[in-house]
Amino acid sequence: MCGIAGFFNAYADYNANLGWANNTIKNMNKQLVHRGPDDNGIYISKNFALGHNRLSIIDLSSGHQPMLKSINEKNFGIVYNGEIYNMDELKAELQDKGWEFKTTSDTEVILISYLEYGYNFVKKLNGIFAFAIMDEKKNELILYRDRSGIKPLFYTVKNESVVFASEIKAIFKYPDIKPKLDINGLNEIFSIGPSKTYGCGVFKDIDEVLPGNYIICNQNGLKKVQYWKVESKPHEDNFETTVERTRELLIDAVTLQMKSDVPICTFLSGGIDSSLVSAICAQELAKKGEKLNTFSFDFANNDKYFKANNFQPSQDRPYAEKMVKHIKSNHHFLECNNIDLADYLYKSVDARDLPAMADIDSSLLYFCGIVKQYNKVVLTGECADEIFGGYPWFHKKEFFEKDTFPWMPELEPRKTMLSDEFLKEINMEEYVKKTYEKSLAETPSLEGESSEEKRRREIAYLNLKWFMQTLLDRMDRTSMFSGLEARVPFADHRIIEYIWNVAWKFKNYRGTVKGLLREASRGLVPDEVLFRRKSPYPKVYDPNFEKLLRAKIVDIVEDNSSPVLQFLDKKKVYNFISSPSDYGKPWFGQLMAGPQMLGYLIQINYWMKKFDIEIVGL
Repeated sequence: MCGIAGFFNAYADYNANLGWANNTIKNMNKQLVHRGPDDNGIYISKNFALGHNRLSIIDLSSGHQPMLKSINEKNFGIVYNGEIYNMDELKAELQDKGWEFKTTSDTEVILISYLEYGYNFVKKLNGIFAFAIMDEKKNELILYRDRSGIKPLFYTVKNESVVFASEIKAIFKYPDIKPKLDINGLNEIFSIGPSKTYGCGVFKDIDEVLPGNYIICNQNGLKKVQYWKVESKPHEDNFETTVERTRELLIDAVTLQMKSDVPICTFLSGGIDSSLVSAICAQELAKKGEKLNTFSFDFANNDKYFKANNFQPSQDRPYAEKMVKHIKSNHHFLECNNIDLADYLYKSVDARDLPAMADIDSSLLYFCGIVKQYNKVVLTGECADEIFGGYPWFHKKEFFEKDTFPWMPELEPRKTMLSDEFLKEINMEEYVKKTYEKSLAETPSLEGESSEEKRRREIAYLNLKWFMQTLLDRMDRTSMFSGLEARVPFADHRIIEYIWNVAWKFKNYRGTVKGLLREASRGLVPDEVLFRRKSPYPKVYDPNFEKLLRAKIVDIVEDNSSPVLQFLDKKKVYNFISSPSDYGKPWFGQLMAGPQMLGYLIQINYWMKKFDIEIVGL
């Protein structure tokens, strides 16, 4: 895993202004050191500047980037963030065609694949990636992103120059690109945050390469090409075959993603998703006489204050203990206290460059920093709920029939502390309706499908395009901020493609949430873990944590220089913090309730200060 950055202008001559180009790309590169602390490099030519920071996972000695290849006195280059899991097969295919390799890295496989097959070579890749290819022969820059959007890639256009980077903070090191927020950006933050519209960078004029897309940049401008999307078609396998095929895909995806020249580990919560991934990894390592490192997370005093609710019916630790015993892993129970959890609210904004999921993000960031002390690569159970239908909104009528994003069925909680004037200005309902209906219209339908199945497909599409992207953003930024590479086997595009068309009666076999996944996991995970009721990522229940947040909010509203004040109503804020908090009614997803609203506002205020954001067009 790495951090990439650069800029391209078809009409420029950076050689004539080498000092400026060199300083600019170095300044951009410095912003991404956390993503790749092991090595860095830059390349500058007439029209191109490329920067790279490397986290060494495969080919530890010879994978330096930017990587260049010269053909007929023309240079081709690449800066790349990711892992290609079918690298060996692709390399063998290219060698059969006469290509020779100087390294054992997947970076070289990607570059030569482009030279052999052209733009659409990306369809051959199975992996997680964001990369830029420099083609000096065509005088083009091509920006690529993986199918599921696991690896980030942002860009903007400034005076005919295309400026790109793994993270937004690096783009702001390019001269005269300033952090600005318009009405759309404000809606992204207050109306749909901490999710964001896919392809949107929230800041004015900052965009993100869409998952499953590449962009060709040349003297004619930018051409966006979609190379992958889910397609709706009849599912013809019977249930037994579907279970068998699902199991094969899951085992193959996890096994492929274990490819590494450094030891791997897994997150193990005791839920079915992480337990399955951990079980497969432990089984594979045992064949070599090795033991798997596993990690689970919780919060100080949660054993004292936890109360079961519809969203979190049970605590994880007893089930994690059962899995550790079953797979015989080297397990680490990690715990975060209130002070660290609150302090990391700010660091999680540093990591994401945007307000995040409050303590849900800050805790994961804290834990990733500890895990990095043991391992560089971690496999997670992320994305199974979006793909297999694990969330309440796939099942419960009140969510299923709501004509809006099901993870945020009501906008009223978002308005609780905002001023009436600001609410009138941004018109939350209109913005949410517009973005929701745009996604709904994109959902690939299947002729002859019942209205109920059509709605389930719409919810599945919304999850893939929105909720899953939020969690993938969270996983990438929190892990890479610590130089930890997180891999997500459930997001393998082959699994997404196959499960997309499986009928709900199979996915929800015998009325059991994620029934298909559970059946496909039989024998790998103990039944008492396999059939436990779903409980999401843990959250803090200690009321002392909320007291900390309330004190921070008071400090913010009593400081007239606080940038978030321009959107708040002080009276409403004090009413909110003096009212009893409801931990059981989330306003986003399954976890973000009253305390997380406070945490989110604290993050917004810090974010606006950190970037010195200019509000425009209001």
